[in-house]
Parts: sequence; structure tokens; C-alpha cells
Amino acid sequence: MFVAADPNAPVLLDVKNLRTWFPVRKGLLQRTVGHFKAVDDVSFSIARGETLGLVGESGCGKTTVGRTILRLIKATGGEVRFEGKSVFDASASELRSLRRQMQIIFQDPGGSLNPRMRVGSIIGEPLEVHGLTKSDDETRAKVEELLVKCGLWKQAADRYPHEFSGGQRQRIGIARALSLNPKLIVCDEPTSALDVSIQSQILNLLKDLQAEFGLSYLFISHDMAVIHHICDRIAVMYNGKIVEEGSRADVIERPREAYTQALLSAVPEPDPHRKKKRITFDGMRM
Repeated sequence: MFVAADPNAPVLLDVKNLRTWFPVRKGLLQRTVGHFKAVDDVSFSIARGETLGLVGESGCGKTTVGRTILRLIKATGGEVRFEGKSVFDASASELRSLRRQMQIIFQDPGGSLNPRMRVGSIIGEPLEVHGLTKSDDETRAKVEELLVKCGLWKQAADRYPHEFSGGQRQRIGIARALSLNPKLIVCDEPTSALDVSIQSQILNLLKDLQAEFGLSYLFISHDMAVIHHICDRIAVMYNGKIVEEGSRADVIERPREAYTQALLSAVPEPDPHRKKKRITFDGMRM
């Protein structure tokens, strides 16, 4: 069952006029002749306990937004504030503290896990790096607790990532993100590499963890059906810009922009006897 976030909750993350441009180089000397505007003047906020869905087709810049917010990619301009503190102006020690509170779940659960490390070390390493546990026994106990919370078993800590299915590996990735007790998690297409039946299990797990720990999510996806299932608010991104933003009900049921309407028309109809008219999109003026 979908439970909406508290509309009066304070803002946790505030993004204003975010820009991430990449230089376009040509010639023998690789001179910069222009810029590719992957993210161009993007603004939004996320409240405590809220899930904001950032949706758009591949290449629209949504993943770049998520990674720029976490300073995994350098921003060209704009401002990101977490609990009122500037992320881009943070010193090394301040950024270390912020990174504990802002985590990411990657799209490919296999590629994001070190194949040479046991699961216990993958989840336990952040705890040790940030000094959150004082002994190997304490780290092991915390790792086992996280594995169980994410739907796995304690002994999974002794195995390697390749011994698990895709859905199980994503649960390991979620446990790792959860290990530092963050307030915000950027979910970068966390279900797109999984079977549909497993997708639902992972989405339900994320909702359960959100309710238990009061998490906020920036949920990035190209799939409107997934966004509809998990998000409180939706921001639709096209060509590096947010072209429509609103509550889940407003964007899904009363979309204003032609691009949003086209995305919604691409969602499969579960009833085989009902036919949905597919809307084509030829671009918009920015």
C-alpha cells in the first residue's frame, strides 16, 4: 500500500539552478569548441521521508543529476544544500560527514560490488572506514543485522557476489547503502536490470526501509510504472532540464507536457482487452 510522505516535513535536500556541462573537444590539440549541457538549470527539493521520482528517457541527464548532487561528478554551476549546508563548498572533512548521510544505490548490482570481496567485507567496510564499529565482532553483528533487514540471511556474509542472483545482489547493495544510517539515498535505476517480479520485491523493500528509518529517496528511472509505484512527487526531465514537476497524482493523472504524456502512453496496459493509444513525441522548445 502506498503511503504518502508528510507534506509539512522540513526540506532535507535543496537543489537550485544545477548545471553540469561537459566540454566538447575537437582537433589535434583537443581544443574546447563547446559544451554538452547534460544538466542545465535544474532545481528541486526533497523533504524528510519523501521520495522524489526523476524520470526521463536514457540520456536526458537524470543520472548525472544524482551523481553531481553527491559530488561524484563536478558541477559547472548551481547550488546544492543538504540540511542547509552547502555540498559544493564543503571541505574534505565536512564532505566525509555528508557522505555518511547521502548514499547511492547503483543500477547494476553486479558491477557495483567488488567480486573479490566477501559480502561481509563489502557491507562492513564503510562501517570500519567511518569508525562506526569498534571491533570485528561488532562489525559482523551489524552486517548480519543489515542482511536480514534486506531479506537475506546471516551466512550470506561469507559468500561472494557472484554466488547470488541479480535481485539478491541488489539487496546487498541496499544493505551497503543503509550501513551508514543515511538520511538520503539516491536510487539510480535500482530495478531496471531486474525481472519484473523481482522489481516489485525490491520496490516494496525500499518502501519498508523508508518507513522504518525515515529515509528520503531521489529515485531515478526511465519507467513511469516504477515511478508511479514508489514516488510521492515526480519531476520529468528532458534534454537536461526539468519540464514538469508535481505531485504523483497530478503528473500521472493530469500531465501538462506532451513529453510526459508520451512517457505515460508507453507504460504497458495490464488488461489485454484494453487498447492504449501510443503518443509519439517530436521534441519541444526549451
